Formats: sequence, C-alpha cells, structure tokens
Amino acid sequence: QVSVLYFARSAELAGLRCETLWVPRQVTALQLWEEIVKVHPRLAVIRDQVVFAVRQEYVLLGDQLLVLQPGDEVAIIPPISGG
Repeated sequence: QVSVLYFARSAELAGLRCETLWVPRQVTALQLWEEIVKVHPRLAVIRDQVVFAVRQEYVLLGDQLLVLQPGDEVAIIPPISGG
C-alpha cells in the first residue's frame, strides 16, 4: 500500500491529487506505472513525459527495481513548463 500523489497534468487526468493504492512490494518503475494506469487509464497519454519520485527521489520509468514499504510516497510528476 503506497500513497500516490498526482501533480499538474497527472492530477487533471486522474481526477484527484492523492490516493492510496495496493501495489506489489517489489516492482519495476515501469510495472508500477502500469499498475497506476490500470486504475487511471487516461494517464497513458503522458507516459513518455512522466517521472516518478519515490520517497522523494526521482525515478525514470524503466527496469529499475523498486522495493516499496507500506506507506511509501510515490509522486507522479509530468513535465512542468514555466519561466
């Protein structure tokens, strides 16, 4: 069970800013993304642009193995523009 935080465009697409999800304890970053997209299919459109922050550390979508603990925080961070 992890807390998923949605920011900017990901919050718009998911329709909420945070929620608790049950995910496998050991999962790759890409598998974690796929679990989240199962719950919020509209997020699929930002797949190539999104970055995770797991326990406040950036993680790119890929084969990196994550070992999640109950209550860990996973942030979904799409690209943010501005000056």
